[in-house]
Amino acid sequence: MTRTVRTTCPYCGVGCGVLATPAGDGSVAIEGDPRHPANLGRLCSKGGALGETLDLEGRLLHPRLHGARVSWERALDHVAGEFSRIIAAHGPESVAFYVSGQILTEDYYVANKLMKGYIGAANIDTNSRLCMASSVAGHRRAFGADAVPCCYEDVELADLLVLVGSNAAWCHPVLWQRMLDARVRRPGVKIVVIDPRRTATAEEADLFLPIAPGSDVTLFNGLLDHLRREDLLDWSYLEAHTEGYAEAFAVARETAPSIPAVAAACGLEEHQVAAFYRLFASHARVLTLYSQGVNQSSSGTDKVNAIINCHLATGRIGRTGAGPFSLTGQPNAMGGREVGGLANQLAAHMELEDPAHRTLVQRYWESPTIAARPGLKAVEMFRALADGRIKAVWIMATNPVVSMPDADAVRDALGAAELVVAADCMRDTDTMRLAHVQLPALAWGEKEGTVTNSERRISRQRAFLPPPGEARADWWMICELARRMGHGRGFRFRSVGEIFREHARLTTLLNDGSRDLDLGPLARLDDEQYERLEPVQWPVRADGTGRARMFEDGRFYTSSGRARFVAVRPRAPAMPTDAHHPLVLNSGRVRDHWHTMTRTAKSARLSAHQPDPRLEIHPQDARRHGLRDGGLARVTSRWGSMLVRARVSAGQRPGSVFVPMHWNDVHASLARVGAVVNPDIDPVSGQPELKHTPVRIEPCAVAWRAALMTRGEPPAAPAGAYWVKRRGRHCMHLHLSGLGDARLPLGDWKAALQGEGPGVEAIEFVDGAAKRYRHAVLRAGRLESVLYVEGGDGAPPALDWIEALFEARAELSVEDRRALLSGRPAKNARDAGPIVCACFAVGRNTILAAAAEGCRTVEAIGRRLNAGTNCGSCRSEIRELLSRGGTAVAKTG
Repeated sequence: MTRTVRTTCPYCGVGCGVLATPAGDGSVAIEGDPRHPANLGRLCSKGGALGETLDLEGRLLHPRLHGARVSWERALDHVAGEFSRIIAAHGPESVAFYVSGQILTEDYYVANKLMKGYIGAANIDTNSRLCMASSVAGHRRAFGADAVPCCYEDVELADLLVLVGSNAAWCHPVLWQRMLDARVRRPGVKIVVIDPRRTATAEEADLFLPIAPGSDVTLFNGLLDHLRREDLLDWSYLEAHTEGYAEAFAVARETAPSIPAVAAACGLEEHQVAAFYRLFASHARVLTLYSQGVNQSSSGTDKVNAIINCHLATGRIGRTGAGPFSLTGQPNAMGGREVGGLANQLAAHMELEDPAHRTLVQRYWESPTIAARPGLKAVEMFRALADGRIKAVWIMATNPVVSMPDADAVRDALGAAELVVAADCMRDTDTMRLAHVQLPALAWGEKEGTVTNSERRISRQRAFLPPPGEARADWWMICELARRMGHGRGFRFRSVGEIFREHARLTTLLNDGSRDLDLGPLARLDDEQYERLEPVQWPVRADGTGRARMFEDGRFYTSSGRARFVAVRPRAPAMPTDAHHPLVLNSGRVRDHWHTMTRTAKSARLSAHQPDPRLEIHPQDARRHGLRDGGLARVTSRWGSMLVRARVSAGQRPGSVFVPMHWNDVHASLARVGAVVNPDIDPVSGQPELKHTPVRIEPCAVAWRAALMTRGEPPAAPAGAYWVKRRGRHCMHLHLSGLGDARLPLGDWKAALQGEGPGVEAIEFVDGAAKRYRHAVLRAGRLESVLYVEGGDGAPPALDWIEALFEARAELSVEDRRALLSGRPAKNARDAGPIVCACFAVGRNTILAAAAEGCRTVEAIGRRLNAGTNCGSCRSEIRELLSRGGTAVAKTG
């Protein structure tokens, strides 16, 4: 008998509810939960494909010590002994935890408790430092607490939606669809998108501002001064509920004195700036949604406060449909902040710098000590590991060798450490390769606990699969480490519910409304009630209901009870472009992949839309630097280099390039953008500058290129070749480019692919003049592998049509064999083309065929093919295809 389990998606901060139904054959059916208030039944392409990522291939199932399988007792005894030895010799600040917005709140809580309350140092930080730290710092400066004022209902009630540095159509697609639905219901709703790139989100905007990278403070200071000059301030709100506005107004007037000055500094047209300012001024319900394009900057905190200043100045905060709204990048970045997962926080949103708060937490924990000063933030932590100040690090559920800036230095630091412990569900990641101790963690679908989304809503993640092998929960590992280090008394937890109750009680201590985080009623939940916990926003009222918006009463968490204006000045990047590095590199996410691909790379349809890492570059920059579309390019900064395919795009701002963050040494060669990225940090938040790295771009000479599709694991790529590997529906794909003197060991490959046994047949085609070679292996008439080799450079050939031949159960026909050798599908063969809609696996050719048959709008395509009707993140691409085909397509269609 199957049982459907209500749980929460493990991807972005939208926090969508998921219905998971395991079947007897081991598969799991995934649907959106219509009862969950975050998504109301909708899922994006990644969430909808979760059932395709749950197999055990590549999983770490047993503890390993120096590469050898050991028992949990042996592994944890070793870690505890080494941690204790190092602390005794070098002090508590010689060890560190680096955790993740993908672990659960209960895991975060015990890790923070052990490090800060029992080891006695604050060297625990999280990969959330890379995405949300500037927002946290901006909130604390303005509001006195890390309190997000808004809720998702506001996106449906706002009259003006301003998206800054947010490609929500790809990165928060379910929430983005709620915005578009609101505009359909209320046609007067306007959308403004502010971004250096013309993204899928910008395609739907009523006004798009292609802002120069890093100029956000000038734009919003100009807005603040415009509101003052046009007498559009809410003076009654200012005088009753804020402080510091006189200085903020003066600095805004000094740094952004006019629309022409703002336009010049931001690289915009004057009419674009004027139109934005008019829209902001003329709509009472304005919601400004911002994400990594604001936060991931060496001046990210100032950008956040520049946005908040404009909302405070007009009283557009604490009201329905209005306020500054930070869109969280990870599923539990907010939950980690609640329990003090950042190096400069205490649990329960208490202040590490406040002696009274430290005493309160220490007494509650009955701990022998408490960290007396902030620990090292992420970038500083790995620098300290490199120079020996930190000797040992425990890394949970994250891959810093890929995701951190100056990633080669991070790799070297881990390689030099005395002890690296990595707890992860996957056996092979760039970071796992450097771990002395590898600990098998539970994955999504196997673990229990809570997460908190961008609107402060706590939801349950529930297990619907049994733990595989010897995999264990992260909280259990930390409790076992604590016990072995002599701290067992504080870590006698038997369940996640018990941990949650302790966390919830801590939020209530001496909290008479002076702190924003209050989970009081949830501290009384027994295990059964915790298991049934419905999604709820904090602060939680006495009757157990949540509070949707903060600051409705105009009271803030500063010492005066007033919100603080923060006077901010535009600040040039610490690392400007120069003659050797003339372009600005911006890094970020693509539509269908997540972080470093350990989960999404398991899904063939998620890997198909963008099969390899690409450099987006404007046509004039491509010409200037000698690049052609599809050619291989080398990207070099002061910190490192990478190889990537060029994609020439008019949507990219001249002078800037974009590269996705996901690819790594497991899925590609020399494709880690983190190796190139600038390690400069925001001086307030410690968040690194992931959006502004000076680089140079040059074409890479390629002697040959090859594409292999095979049922089994492909052979190792030859030395000196650039390669990208991905999963298809019925085979593995490997694309290679020969660099310099690299040779493809064709004879060895042919022998390995052909193998031995009855019924094996090899067919091949050679065109020496065109430097073209084709080789296919069949077993009992069915396709086993196909290899294409061509001289010169170029984009990998479009071979997705061959997937149908791998799927075929009958012997291949003569026409199919000819098609394989020609590299083109047979006349009547099914060729859907490259994936456009990942939700329903609809290809480009299928869409174009439907258009030729009369489907002339996005809606018509959706009715015929379903494409674009789920998360909608492919709608702009469908519209572009129809437009290219000569069909006039309205914005609403």
